[in-house]
Amino acid sequence: MIENLRNIAIIAHVDHGKTTLVDALLRQSGTLDRKELDSERIMDSNDQEKERGITILAKNTAIKWNGYNINIVDTPGHADFGGEVERILGMVDGCVLLVDAEEGVMPQTKFVLTKALKMGLRPILCINKVDRAHADPDRVHNETFDLFAAIGATDEQLDFPHIYASGRNGWATLDLNQPNDNLAPLFDLIVRHVPPPKQQQNVDKPFQILNVLIESDPFLGRLLTGRIESGKAVPGMAIKALDRDGKEIERGRITKVLAFRGLKRQPLDEGSEAGDIVAIAGMSKATVADTLCALEVTEALPAQPIDPPTIAITFSVNDSPLAGREGDKVTSRLLQDRLHREAEGNVAIRVAMTEDKDAFEVAGRGELQLGVLIEQMRREGYEMSISRPRVLYASDPETGARLEPVEEVVVDVDEEYAGVVVEKMSKRRAELIEMRPSGGGKQRLVMHAPSRGLIGYHGEFLTDTRGTGVMNRVFHGHTAHKGPIASRHHGVLVSLEQGKAMAYALMNLEDRGQLMIPAGAEVYGGMIIGENAKPGDLDVNPLKAKQLTNFRAAGKDDAVTLTTPLAMTLEKAISYIGDDELVEVTPQTIRLRKRYLDIHERKRHAKRAAAE
Repeated sequence: MIENLRNIAIIAHVDHGKTTLVDALLRQSGTLDRKELDSERIMDSNDQEKERGITILAKNTAIKWNGYNINIVDTPGHADFGGEVERILGMVDGCVLLVDAEEGVMPQTKFVLTKALKMGLRPILCINKVDRAHADPDRVHNETFDLFAAIGATDEQLDFPHIYASGRNGWATLDLNQPNDNLAPLFDLIVRHVPPPKQQQNVDKPFQILNVLIESDPFLGRLLTGRIESGKAVPGMAIKALDRDGKEIERGRITKVLAFRGLKRQPLDEGSEAGDIVAIAGMSKATVADTLCALEVTEALPAQPIDPPTIAITFSVNDSPLAGREGDKVTSRLLQDRLHREAEGNVAIRVAMTEDKDAFEVAGRGELQLGVLIEQMRREGYEMSISRPRVLYASDPETGARLEPVEEVVVDVDEEYAGVVVEKMSKRRAELIEMRPSGGGKQRLVMHAPSRGLIGYHGEFLTDTRGTGVMNRVFHGHTAHKGPIASRHHGVLVSLEQGKAMAYALMNLEDRGQLMIPAGAEVYGGMIIGENAKPGDLDVNPLKAKQLTNFRAAGKDDAVTLTTPLAMTLEKAISYIGDDELVEVTPQTIRLRKRYLDIHERKRHAKRAAAE
């Protein structure tokens, strides 16, 4: 039996300092070697996590402290990756709820805390970033207590301990009047408050483990991670996999049992016992939410249900004239295999076939989650076309009426911009719930807005608030359909010809709207090269060159000067396009195009749509 074992998760809103705190805990526990100590944000392992500064995948680590083994799970804070948080909480016995001492309680704080309380966990409140200029720990403490009470915490859960910390500077204290220079008080509080796993009593029962995370290892194959609910996991042991209904999927043998020790996984030759979080190799079909168990077990462990996806995007094969020049994975078969592989490990994503055999519908929690997937695939060498996101409607079981997903949006903006945000959001059918000052000359607006109204709004929001506004959103529920929402007001400039865009032609087109391509860029018929200043689309020729004569001009020719084109990031492009447009994604380029490249075909479909 593993003595003095503790399993905890770190939960919080996005950017409240979870990963930074786990890094500090790792550094101070003496678990890391010197090479690992030198790197910044150790827990963010993938490139996109480091670039975006957010956690995308939940990760395990283990720390030794004064004879205690503490398994820590770092969870994502963004609502789009909430599926990860829900599963993780099932394999821990306690959690540390981090709240920013300045921002206070945010939508995602409420989301993750609701999940934790529902699982019966007793959280520790850690008020982080208390060294910030506008920090107000007492206000945050009261806000959090009110939140606990509002979402139905039991008396036992309401009696939560709290601690003040600065994850970046690596210190924690139970009393702000008594400064400290290390995280020892937090370690001691975790050891005192979090109970040891009750699964340790089930050591003598048959082996069972609920798989929570899945990943691939080039040498060991599929690694299935979870907490051992009963019995022992020993290499060479014969086991089987059961799905949620208790139906057998496959049989096999455990080839390796790996436990987390610091950042590394270490093989355990003697195996591991109930209560410990381990990764098991040897199964080829079992996936997330399946139970791995001894051969005599017939019932599966209960798995946590996941909130449904709210948004869908169609992935299709890239069929533009410039297809296949940059990527090496361009066929529908490769695209399908990759999407199914993603859906296997990520339970918050659903993949479905469409009528078109070269297109697949991928449903997820939000634009960011799907944007991360597209970015990952493009880095792997895939080429594809992406449609405009659309929301997934539900129907009322009693009346059969159409229901649409609604999100709770919390906006922090300077007072001078609050009016324009409320105006723009009300056009998108949002309801203002609360408006109050949040300190430092900022206003906090809480709104309920339909998901379809928020598609494409974030870029406009940043422009309206001069880049100073912060918007956070989390799924709130389904409500009756709120009626039509006006879409993009401007049309686009569409290329008529294929070739290289000429500076002379682009200079003449600048009066017509904002360009999205530089001079010399490859264009083709049906590709979007800019935004029209007026409603309706305009077909233009960007290949027109200046006609030269053999007469010398009296004056010097004017030099061609072009304004900087509008740069389109992946997320911006996806939210910008209309229903009849696509985003062409290749490893090096992002292009906007019309769904039908031929001008006559476009007009034919537009007439047909108008008639309907």
